[in-house]
Amino acid sequence: MGTINQLSTLIKISTIEKQSALSLHPELVNPIEYRKSGLSLNHIIGCPLDCAYCVRHIFDNFQMRKPQMLLPDADAVEYLISHSYFVPNQTPLQIFNRATDPFLREVKPHTFAVLEDLDARGLRNHVLVITRYQVTREDCARLNSLSSIKVTLLITYSGIADNRIEPISSAIAAKSLATAYKYADRYRVIFYWRPIIPGLNDSDEHIQRAKEISLCAHATVFTGLFYRDEIKKYYQSVGLPEPYTEIARRKILPSLTENRIVQAFSTGNASPLFRKTSCGVCYAHAVPDYNGHYGIREVCDICPPEQLTRCADVHRIPKLDEISSLAKGIGKAKNVKITQRSVILEGLNEQQRYFLQHAFAFQFHDVAKPHRIRRHGRAEIGWEHVDPNHF
Repeated sequence: MGTINQLSTLIKISTIEKQSALSLHPELVNPIEYRKSGLSLNHIIGCPLDCAYCVRHIFDNFQMRKPQMLLPDADAVEYLISHSYFVPNQTPLQIFNRATDPFLREVKPHTFAVLEDLDARGLRNHVLVITRYQVTREDCARLNSLSSIKVTLLITYSGIADNRIEPISSAIAAKSLATAYKYADRYRVIFYWRPIIPGLNDSDEHIQRAKEISLCAHATVFTGLFYRDEIKKYYQSVGLPEPYTEIARRKILPSLTENRIVQAFSTGNASPLFRKTSCGVCYAHAVPDYNGHYGIREVCDICPPEQLTRCADVHRIPKLDEISSLAKGIGKAKNVKITQRSVILEGLNEQQRYFLQHAFAFQFHDVAKPHRIRRHGRAEIGWEHVDPNHF
């Protein structure tokens, strides 16, 4: 399904003609990708917000500012629920989190069309919707009308004041967060504090402001910056000060910055703080973490006791025969090693590992991409002084 020719046998491309679609990055043409926080649906691409660090650089479509549709919403939902990795009531889902913002004026009707279609089917899956744009009282009423799916609205806020890096004011996100939280009933709201970049938005004042804003959320999730080669080249091309001298495959959040944030949120008034998106989402809905981070105990050392209890009650280390049986249908897992923390293996790609991870609610890692102790799955940059041992 990685090319337009393969994909066109399954769906009809509309709005963007086939010839135009051929010029798109292959990963954009396929509207579904399995990511750690869920099976991601992105049948609309293009965004005018122009955040310098946007992952759209990686897909070579940063200049595509006008949202365009790859296929109709109804067809997109059918394609999603018929995907080989989709499990009703289990697989976490994400909508428009890779190539546009779901609350842009042109995109919002499609966001609600997808949500309402999924809800009408009686599905109980988690559905994550991430935005930094305007959320209105009317939007909240419509979200509250959904009766089946577990919707989480993650409001992205950075506090970055340099409009060369982030042209859209963080005040918009702060207002959206307050509105969404005030009217939340059936859905939940996460203060998605990202990207945190040392020297740019991690001062004591920034952290204190984040604590204050977090009170308008059921939970806070904080994380760093994806700084890939494509993003680095963009920074250089427009003369922006580079946040790091190195690039990394994983998000960068130095340990000293993390420690300051964790310490600050441990005192005074603030919503509960989480390192991982799924942890915050599941806490907000009062259910165990579907990504099974509980086995990696240093990820959980800031979690509220009630959430630790929820995760502990369902935590189970999968058996080799169970893994082998389920993995048979998706690929060839090799050299499987099962530890108290995670399953470590070879032969499966990232999307295949996420399918297993959500099936067992237990961490699955590639031996070639080790998760080192206390790094919390982040890049090595800024953690060089920390114990390098890993499982």
